[in-house]
Amino acid sequence: MATVRLHHVGKTYPNGQIALKDIDLSIPDGELMVVVGPSGCGKSTLLRVLAGLETITHGELWIDDKRANDLSPQQRNIAMVFQDYALYPTMSVRENLSFPLKMRKLSSAEIRHKVTWAADLLDLGEVLERLPRQLSGGQRQRVAMGRALVREPSVFLLDEPLSNLDTKLRAQVRTEIGDLQKRTGTTMIYVTHDQIEAMTLGHRITILDQGVIQQIATPEALYEHPASSWVAGFIGTPPMNLAEALMTVSPSHVEIIIGQETVATLSKENPPVFVKTALENGHSVLMGIRPEALLIATDHEPGFMATVTTIEYLGHETLVHLRPLGAPASMNWIIRAHGQSTLKVGSQIRLERLKEESLHFFRF
Repeated sequence: MATVRLHHVGKTYPNGQIALKDIDLSIPDGELMVVVGPSGCGKSTLLRVLAGLETITHGELWIDDKRANDLSPQQRNIAMVFQDYALYPTMSVRENLSFPLKMRKLSSAEIRHKVTWAADLLDLGEVLERLPRQLSGGQRQRVAMGRALVREPSVFLLDEPLSNLDTKLRAQVRTEIGDLQKRTGTTMIYVTHDQIEAMTLGHRITILDQGVIQQIATPEALYEHPASSWVAGFIGTPPMNLAEALMTVSPSHVEIIIGQETVATLSKENPPVFVKTALENGHSVLMGIRPEALLIATDHEPGFMATVTTIEYLGHETLVHLRPLGAPASMNWIIRAHGQSTLKVGSQIRLERLKEESLHFFRF
């Protein structure tokens, strides 16, 4: 097990493409850090830099108290699991697990002990004599993880390890990976584009976009306190509703207006920082609210009108797309309705005024 520190790390390819920009990241011993972001954001490049498969253009990589920039992959004691498993097709599960140990010239007794330990840990005891083609996708992924674990690496890197599995199997193996990390205490860095994997697995999450770290936080902090509108629009399924909002000031409060509707009132005494800045400079503000915080109003509650534009029935819930009256045609907000909704496309509904504590404000 080990700590990992990247200090102002950058990676530029010979063609001038910048893959990583000034990455500052510290991963303590025993943490499961998830790195998430859109395709091409630099996630896999970051793992390859850690593993020593790519050189660092500038900055420093430290593994425990060793500067690792110039260490070979073998010297770093890092194990990597790829999305395509990379198992030897003509070797049995036992032989696949044994192979890295034989390369290190361990004794037969040590190899048997480590293979048995990994097989018990990953529930592979009954398939040790099978070939990879005789295994399910989940079993093949566990073999790939076992082959890495028997080396007793200081750091475990996983690059989109569940991308080849179906939805049900992904959920099962995701749980197994989380349990495995807890039992072994191994430092893990897990790359994915899947938000569910990121939010359910990570002790902390690093969000990357265009090679730049956008935010590092716990899953709860990312969801409740996104650092920017980009993060707010990326984290969450469906993502946060965002809209440009105008403001008017009365003696006692600030009104937030979208289209023709007043959607919220804020205390004038201590407004959010971006609202205060916008008021001082006379411009609008970018406001966000999570879908679950948008509620249909009862007859006696103050609210605002919106038009239903699309309905998506998902079984356990219905996602209702709507647009406040007078808002631009491009604007699309989503609310969650439990089960099957009786709302119809084209109908108008009244929503509750938005609660101040549910609102997020961002810089344009």
